[in-house]
Amino acid sequence: MIIVDATAVTPQPWRNGGGQTRELLTWPAGGDWKLRISRADIESDGPFSVFAQVRRWFTVIHGAGVVLEFADGERTLRCGDEPLCFDGGQAPGCRLLGGPTQDLNLMARGGSAEMRRAEPGRRWDEPFAWRGLYTAVPGSWSNSSEQRSLAAETLLWADDAIGSAWFFTPADAHSLPPAWWLGYTGNMTQPGCTDENP
Repeated sequence: MIIVDATAVTPQPWRNGGGQTRELLTWPAGGDWKLRISRADIESDGPFSVFAQVRRWFTVIHGAGVVLEFADGERTLRCGDEPLCFDGGQAPGCRLLGGPTQDLNLMARGGSAEMRRAEPGRRWDEPFAWRGLYTAVPGSWSNSSEQRSLAAETLLWADDAIGSAWFFTPADAHSLPPAWWLGYTGNMTQPGCTDENP
């Protein structure tokens, strides 16, 4: 099991000066990744980077939200919305709705992957080889045999081939959105989205 404190990860500024990224996890390590999980701080309007042959999941974890501008139309995402899955090669433009945001990204090159909002107390047992949890607020993660208290802005990542049920309980039941589930199984197929959009 890997525990990553996002606030302790050194941010990498973007070349265009519009924000910064904290790379929380890559697999395999060393640059030619198949899976990448990161947290971004978007400080000004501008285009996303191009990630060819990558499926990308994106969600707003703090701030008013963004409008993503695709060739076929705009998508508005606010804090608490379900993640948006799209082709990373499309590199949409991004417009802030009301100031800087923090955003969570999962990118997969091959394999199957997913990001979804973690509903407090509701089980999650999707059959992925690796599963994770990113917290926006403090709380408790548990499965059938283990429990961990997690601070806000923490990534928990584990090999979980047995597919046990996972739960997240925020310390404050009224804090939303509290956390997001992440899953990945590596193979040579192109990953798809649970809900294809755009």
